[in-house]
Amino acid sequence: MSKERIDKQIEFCLELDKEKKIKRQTLLSDGETRENDAEHAWHMAVMCILLQEYSNEKIDLLKTISMILIHDVVEIDAGDTYAYDDEGKKTQREREVKAAERIFGVLSDDQKDKFSALWDEFEAGETPEAKFAHTMDNFQPAMLNNATDGKMWKSHKVKLQQILERNSNSADGSKTLWDYALNNFIMPNVEKGRIQN
Repeated sequence: MSKERIDKQIEFCLELDKEKKIKRQTLLSDGETRENDAEHAWHMAVMCILLQEYSNEKIDLLKTISMILIHDVVEIDAGDTYAYDDEGKKTQREREVKAAERIFGVLSDDQKDKFSALWDEFEAGETPEAKFAHTMDNFQPAMLNNATDGKMWKSHKVKLQQILERNSNSADGSKTLWDYALNNFIMPNVEKGRIQN
Protein backbone atom coordinates (compact mmCIF):
# COMPACT_ATOMS: atom_id res chain seq x y z
CA MET A 1 0.00 0.00 0.00
CA SER A 2 1.26 3.46 -0.91
CA LYS A 3 0.46 6.07 1.73
CA GLU A 4 0.40 8.76 -0.95
CA ARG A 5 -2.23 6.81 -2.93
CA ILE A 6 -4.53 6.18 0.02
CA ASP A 7 -4.09 9.78 1.18
CA LYS A 8 -5.36 10.93 -2.23
CA GLN A 9 -8.28 8.48 -2.08
CA ILE A 10 -9.29 9.74 1.38
CA GLU A 11 -8.95 13.36 0.19
CA PHE A 12 -11.29 12.50 -2.71
CA CYS A 13 -13.75 10.81 -0.33
CA LEU A 14 -13.82 13.97 1.79
CA GLU A 15 -14.27 16.06 -1.34
CA LEU A 16 -17.33 13.94 -2.22
CA ASP A 17 -18.87 14.86 1.13
CA LYS A 18 -19.38 18.39 -0.25
CA GLU A 19 -21.90 16.98 -2.74
CA LYS A 20 -24.35 16.61 0.15
CA LYS A 21 -24.51 20.41 0.38
CA ILE A 22 -25.45 21.02 -3.27
CA LYS A 23 -29.19 21.70 -3.31
CA ARG A 24 -31.24 20.92 -6.39
CA GLN A 25 -34.52 22.43 -7.61
CA THR A 26 -36.31 19.12 -7.06
CA LEU A 27 -38.25 18.56 -3.85
CA LEU A 28 -38.26 15.30 -1.95
CA SER A 29 -41.60 13.49 -1.92
CA ASP A 30 -42.51 15.37 1.29
CA GLY A 31 -43.07 18.42 -0.95
CA GLU A 32 -41.02 20.67 1.34
CA THR A 33 -37.36 19.62 1.45
CA ARG A 34 -35.06 20.34 -1.49
CA GLU A 35 -33.12 17.30 -2.60
CA ASN A 36 -29.32 17.46 -2.57
CA ASP A 37 -27.01 16.01 -5.21
CA ALA A 38 -25.93 13.05 -3.05
CA GLU A 39 -29.55 12.06 -2.38
CA HIS A 40 -30.29 12.37 -6.10
CA ALA A 41 -27.36 10.09 -7.01
CA TRP A 42 -28.17 7.49 -4.33
CA HIS A 43 -31.85 7.41 -5.31
CA MET A 44 -31.04 6.95 -9.00
CA ALA A 45 -28.48 4.22 -8.23
CA VAL A 46 -31.07 2.16 -6.34
CA MET A 47 -33.66 2.86 -9.05
CA CYS A 48 -31.16 1.69 -11.67
CA ILE A 49 -30.78 -1.66 -9.88
CA LEU A 50 -34.55 -1.98 -9.68
CA LEU A 51 -35.46 -0.77 -13.17
CA GLN A 52 -32.54 -2.05 -15.29
CA GLU A 53 -34.84 -4.59 -16.93
CA TYR A 54 -36.44 -1.71 -18.87
CA SER A 55 -33.20 -0.64 -20.55
CA ASN A 56 -33.48 -0.82 -24.33
CA GLU A 57 -30.14 -2.63 -24.43
CA LYS A 58 -28.28 -4.89 -22.03
CA ILE A 59 -26.18 -2.76 -19.68
CA ASP A 60 -23.21 -3.29 -17.42
CA LEU A 61 -25.00 -2.47 -14.15
CA LEU A 62 -21.91 -1.59 -12.10
CA LYS A 63 -20.65 0.74 -14.82
CA THR A 64 -24.06 2.43 -15.10
CA ILE A 65 -24.34 2.87 -11.33
CA SER A 66 -20.77 4.21 -11.22
CA MET A 67 -21.70 6.83 -13.83
CA ILE A 68 -24.84 7.74 -11.91
CA LEU A 69 -22.92 8.13 -8.66
CA ILE A 70 -20.26 10.42 -10.11
CA HIS A 71 -22.12 12.37 -12.81
CA ASP A 72 -22.96 15.34 -10.57
CA VAL A 73 -19.72 15.39 -8.52
CA VAL A 74 -18.63 18.32 -10.70
CA GLU A 75 -21.41 20.40 -9.16
CA ILE A 76 -19.27 20.67 -6.01
CA ASP A 77 -17.44 23.44 -7.91
CA ALA A 78 -19.80 24.21 -10.79
CA GLY A 79 -23.04 24.35 -8.78
CA ASP A 80 -26.33 22.84 -9.86
CA THR A 81 -27.66 24.20 -13.13
CA TYR A 82 -31.44 23.90 -13.13
CA ALA A 83 -32.70 21.88 -16.09
CA TYR A 84 -34.76 24.83 -17.37
CA ASP A 85 -32.26 27.64 -16.68
CA ASP A 86 -31.35 28.72 -20.22
CA GLU A 87 -28.92 31.38 -19.00
CA GLY A 88 -27.07 28.98 -16.66
CA LYS A 89 -26.82 26.36 -19.41
CA LYS A 90 -24.71 28.74 -21.53
CA THR A 91 -21.72 28.33 -19.17
CA GLN A 92 -22.56 24.91 -17.70
CA ARG A 93 -20.22 22.82 -19.85
CA GLU A 94 -17.23 25.10 -19.27
CA ARG A 95 -17.81 25.21 -15.50
CA GLU A 96 -18.28 21.45 -15.27
CA VAL A 97 -15.20 20.53 -17.34
CA LYS A 98 -13.04 22.77 -15.15
CA ALA A 99 -14.58 21.19 -12.03
CA ALA A 100 -14.01 17.65 -13.35
CA GLU A 101 -10.34 18.41 -13.94
CA ARG A 102 -9.85 19.70 -10.40
CA ILE A 103 -11.94 17.15 -8.51
CA PHE A 104 -10.82 14.01 -10.36
CA GLY A 105 -7.29 15.46 -10.33
CA VAL A 106 -7.19 14.83 -6.57
CA LEU A 107 -6.77 11.11 -7.34
CA SER A 108 -3.74 9.17 -8.55
CA ASP A 109 -3.48 9.13 -12.34
CA ASP A 110 -5.05 5.70 -12.92
CA GLN A 111 -8.16 6.49 -10.84
CA LYS A 112 -8.31 10.07 -12.14
CA ASP A 113 -8.37 8.66 -15.69
CA LYS A 114 -11.02 6.05 -14.79
CA PHE A 115 -13.38 8.57 -13.15
CA SER A 116 -12.80 11.15 -15.90
CA ALA A 117 -13.58 8.53 -18.56
CA LEU A 118 -16.81 7.54 -16.80
CA TRP A 119 -17.86 11.18 -16.51
CA ASP A 120 -16.99 11.85 -20.17
CA GLU A 121 -18.94 8.74 -21.23
CA PHE A 122 -21.99 9.92 -19.29
CA GLU A 123 -21.72 13.39 -20.83
CA ALA A 124 -21.44 11.97 -24.36
CA GLY A 125 -24.53 9.79 -23.79
CA GLU A 126 -23.70 7.32 -26.55
CA THR A 127 -23.16 3.93 -24.87
CA PRO A 128 -26.05 1.78 -23.58
CA GLU A 129 -24.92 2.53 -20.00
CA ALA A 130 -24.77 6.29 -20.55
CA LYS A 131 -28.14 6.30 -22.31
CA PHE A 132 -29.80 4.45 -19.43
CA ALA A 133 -28.06 6.68 -16.86
CA HIS A 134 -29.48 9.72 -18.69
CA THR A 135 -32.93 8.16 -18.65
CA MET A 136 -32.62 7.70 -14.88
CA ASP A 137 -31.39 11.31 -14.52
CA ASN A 138 -34.60 12.52 -16.18
CA PHE A 139 -37.02 9.91 -14.80
CA GLN A 140 -36.16 10.38 -11.10
CA PRO A 141 -36.88 14.15 -10.90
CA ALA A 142 -40.03 13.75 -13.01
CA MET A 143 -41.23 11.09 -10.55
CA LEU A 144 -40.55 13.41 -7.59
CA ASN A 145 -42.13 16.40 -9.33
CA ASN A 146 -45.25 14.34 -9.89
CA ALA A 147 -45.24 13.11 -6.27
CA THR A 148 -45.24 16.72 -5.07
CA ASP A 149 -48.18 17.73 -7.28
CA GLY A 150 -45.86 19.45 -9.74
CA LYS A 151 -44.94 22.06 -7.15
CA MET A 152 -41.55 23.01 -8.67
CA TRP A 153 -42.78 22.74 -12.25
CA LYS A 154 -45.53 25.17 -11.32
CA SER A 155 -43.34 27.59 -9.33
CA HIS A 156 -40.78 27.76 -12.17
CA LYS A 157 -43.55 28.07 -14.80
CA VAL A 158 -42.13 25.13 -16.73
CA LYS A 159 -43.65 24.53 -20.16
CA LEU A 160 -44.40 21.14 -21.68
CA GLN A 161 -42.10 21.94 -24.62
CA GLN A 162 -39.18 22.48 -22.20
CA ILE A 163 -39.78 19.08 -20.61
CA LEU A 164 -40.03 17.38 -24.00
CA GLU A 165 -36.75 19.00 -25.10
CA ARG A 166 -35.03 18.00 -21.84
CA ASN A 167 -36.23 14.42 -22.36
CA SER A 168 -35.50 14.25 -26.09
CA ASN A 169 -33.05 11.37 -25.48
CA SER A 170 -34.85 9.62 -22.61
CA ALA A 171 -36.38 7.00 -24.90
CA ASP A 172 -32.88 6.14 -26.18
CA GLY A 173 -32.11 4.56 -22.81
CA SER A 174 -35.57 3.15 -22.10
CA LYS A 175 -38.62 3.58 -24.27
CA THR A 176 -40.68 1.88 -21.53
CA LEU A 177 -39.63 4.32 -18.79
CA TRP A 178 -39.98 7.36 -21.04
CA ASP A 179 -43.51 6.31 -22.03
CA TYR A 180 -44.33 5.71 -18.37
CA ALA A 181 -42.98 9.13 -17.33
CA LEU A 182 -44.82 10.91 -20.13
CA ASN A 183 -48.17 9.22 -19.45
CA ASN A 184 -48.04 9.02 -15.65
CA PHE A 185 -45.91 11.98 -14.50
CA ILE A 186 -45.90 14.66 -17.18
CA MET A 187 -49.22 14.68 -19.05
CA PRO A 188 -51.39 14.43 -15.90
CA ASN A 189 -49.61 17.58 -14.64
CA VAL A 190 -50.28 19.32 -17.95
CA GLU A 191 -53.97 18.45 -17.61
CA LYS A 192 -54.00 19.82 -14.04
CA GLY A 193 -52.31 23.06 -15.13
CA ARG A 194 -49.12 22.45 -13.16
CA ILE A 195 -47.09 22.32 -16.38
CA GLN A 196 -47.84 25.03 -18.92
CA ASN A 197 -49.00 23.74 -22.27
